[in-house]
Amino acid sequence: MAKPVYVKFEMPKELADKVYELVELARDGGKLRKGTNEVTKLVERGETQMVVLAEDVSPPEILMHMPALCDERNVPYAFVPSKAELGNACGLEKPTAAVAILDAAKGKPLMDELAEKLKALKK
Repeated sequence: MAKPVYVKFEMPKELADKVYELVELARDGGKLRKGTNEVTKLVERGETQMVVLAEDVSPPEILMHMPALCDERNVPYAFVPSKAELGNACGLEKPTAAVAILDAAKGKPLMDELAEKLKALKK
């Protein structure tokens, strides 16, 4: 299956697994917000440290604006292959298209490492 239009770079599986791990760490000790509308508001206000977007969202227009908005606000963002897995990592039984990490808590070193790798991938 072809990647959606909003996916700006290819995420290696190992990196996607680390992103899921970061979301779980933020869920357990930090602060998360879930859902496209909530994430959009937080990015616009400058209140988020990192954004995670699912690649299997239908229709893709739901997340089309998010990479450009994150770039504009200098917020690192990552893509993961599955919205169902992203929802599970957040502690939800339902899938979610987008997650904002407000406070990574114990995952801060991992988030900093991921932000550097994501910056290199975007070039």
